[in-house]
Amino acid sequence: MSTTAAPTTPAAPAGTSSAAVRVGPARLGLRQGRLEIKQFLRSRESVVFTMAFPVIMILIFASIFTGEITDGVRFTQYFITGMIATGLMTVGFQSLAIQIPIERDRGVLKRLRGTPMPKWVYFAGKVIMVAVIGFAEMVLLLAVATLLFDLQLPDTAVKWFTLGWVSVLGITACTLCGIAFSSLARSGRGASAVATPVSLVLQFTSGVFFVFTALPGWMQQIAALFPLKWMCQGLRSVFLPESFGTQEPGGSFELGMVALVLGVWCVIGLVLCLTTFRWTTKRDG
Repeated sequence: MSTTAAPTTPAAPAGTSSAAVRVGPARLGLRQGRLEIKQFLRSRESVVFTMAFPVIMILIFASIFTGEITDGVRFTQYFITGMIATGLMTVGFQSLAIQIPIERDRGVLKRLRGTPMPKWVYFAGKVIMVAVIGFAEMVLLLAVATLLFDLQLPDTAVKWFTLGWVSVLGITACTLCGIAFSSLARSGRGASAVATPVSLVLQFTSGVFFVFTALPGWMQQIAALFPLKWMCQGLRSVFLPESFGTQEPGGSFELGMVALVLGVWCVIGLVLCLTTFRWTTKRDG
């Protein structure tokens, strides 16, 4: 008795399914983003350093420095701007500059490169993770400063809009620079030692822990070359009265210059990402 074999469909590539093949680009990016967020939250070190550290610094500094730096402007009101900017830089620049070399060292990037998954999906996942964690951190910082230290939130739609575009441009520049900077570390172990000092130096010279105009002139000039100084300045225009703009080095908050510098750094970061990013370690070739 003869039998007729049932028609078969072409086999899907190893490690994939027919359902996975039909997933659109948007869903691929969102899935990778959810995966990156889960991995971030499962790492206690990342959560503590990235999200808890700025809150701890606010609690310490705001408890110590309770006076005013000028008429009507308390140090807490000034300090929160720097800590929001620092939080965005930490999650965008420092966390990626440390995470990516570790993944590269473990061979994760090399394996991803050999799968059918488009390369952009990996970066989309990182961007989504940075955006979600950065937003959550900003909300957390504002809540702590408002509830415990009477921070005055923006009182106009214009200021909320400024808070939005400064934060988006700033975290975009930091994210791109973090991805590009990740190629400097020779190994995953050395990533923290390479990225953390850069982050700390920028914080101390950009008006995060001290009033910016109180810093030496040469230090102000160097800080003005990098995004963090302009992120802090843009955020000061949101949380400080308009009259405080005269205390800035340029005599105003210079929001046009803030947008220009952060935009330029977005372009620089993108170019560096495209030209320097490595999927494998040097020993892998």
